[in-house]
Order: sequence, then structure tokens, then C-alpha cells
Amino acid sequence: MAAAKGRGDMRIFDTYDELATDLAEYVAQLSESSVKERGYFTIALSGGSLISLLWKLCEAPYNKTVDWTKWYVLWAEERAVSKNHSDSNYKLAKDSFLSKVSILNNHMYSINDSKTVEDAAMQYEFTIRQLVKARVLSVSGVNDCPKFDLILLCMGSDGHIAALYPHHPALELKEDWITHITDSSEPPPERITFTLPVINSASNVVVLATGEDKARAVHLAIDNVGQDFDASSVPARLVEPVDGKLVWFMDMAAASQATANE
Repeated sequence: MAAAKGRGDMRIFDTYDELATDLAEYVAQLSESSVKERGYFTIALSGGSLISLLWKLCEAPYNKTVDWTKWYVLWAEERAVSKNHSDSNYKLAKDSFLSKVSILNNHMYSINDSKTVEDAAMQYEFTIRQLVKARVLSVSGVNDCPKFDLILLCMGSDGHIAALYPHHPALELKEDWITHITDSSEPPPERITFTLPVINSASNVVVLATGEDKARAVHLAIDNVGQDFDASSVPARLVEPVDGKLVWFMDMAAASQATANE
């Protein structure tokens, strides 16, 4: 293995079906262990192709064996659009996954789409603080950030994760749990996002990368590329759980340039 120290485990699959099968089992096992240990399972979703790969959880055995009523679902990133807009990560997740299992509606926390993106971000952070206060969300012993049981991220071809883009000032935030951006390199421009301290406080982080267009970014995010490399040019490289586990789920095309795969 030539993966940089602390860059996580790599799971590489020949087909999307194999990836989806393993991802479903991974999530289900984390759900079971978290519910047994704490009584809850707190998960944060992102957009992109990740949601479409969760469909196996809607089928047997998981639709019956997972304790869905103990799930608390939030979004690691969201576009500042209405909930019924085609760009909404909430709508994508609701239509293709969440509505097909028995997660309680009041355990799904979407952003307030009637507010400005700045106010929506502030309110979303308040919501998370309330879940911490209620002890639904654990707290990291390292930095007092919320400690999600699982954060699922999808890496873009430029190496971005959540709504944290290359060289963006949001990458430097240390105290904020949630921030907003108005200059996304992809439309729509206004988004809210978890900050790196929150992502890196999770017990488990999954980064999904599929397709040949992700291969260069995967290489730069995972492999030893020298001490002088500017990690802010590939935000996925900055995903380093301080007291948790990082797992990469990839297809062969995305992993094709990673020397850790050789």
C-alpha cells in the first residue's frame, strides 16, 4: 500500500451493484452498533450520486432489519433552493431513499428553505446544537464538535466534498459547525455545508468516488504526494477523522490512478 498515512481504507468494486451492496451492509452494521451503544443512529447525507447508491437499504433484508425509528438524518451539504426543487438534496434523498423506509418524519432535519442562505446556515447550526443538548448527537472529546455516527460524502472531480471547494475560505473555518457559500463552482451558487471540524469529528466518514473523471482527484487525495502539496487544492485530502474511521468506496475507474491500488 502506498496510501498516505491516515488516508483511510479503500474499498474498490468492479460494478455499481457490488458497491451498493457493500455500502448498504456497511451502513446497516454501523446503524446496529450505534443503536445498541447509544440508542440512536445519527447520519449526515450529501448529494451527488451517493444517494442513488443507497437503494439496497430499501430492500430486504435491511428494510425490515434496520431499526429505522432510531435514525436521525441531517445533510452535510444542501443547496439553497426550495424543498421541491430538482436541485434539492433533501428532495433527492426523500424521493429515492428516505420515503421508502420507516424513518420518522420528525427525525429528518432539512434546512429552512424560506430563509436566506446565511440565516438558514445559522438556524441549521442551532438545530444541531439542540440535538447535542438533547444528547441525540454525541460530542467529540477532542474539539467539542458534534460527533455524527456516520457522514456520507461524495467527492467531485475537482476533489471537493460537501460544499467545500478547492482553495475556498470555508476550508479555514475552525469554530463554525455550519457555514454558507454563495460562490459554488457548480450551480446553484448558494449552499450550506458542514465545516471540516464537524466532518473530521465523526465516528465514521465515507467518501464515495466513481467514474474516470474522479481518478486524478482520488490520487491526490489518497496517495503520498509530498509535503509541499497544497491540500486545499483537493479538499477531500483534508478529511482526516480525529477519532474515527475513514473509508473510501470507489469503482475501478476512480481508483485507476491511485498508487495505493497498485
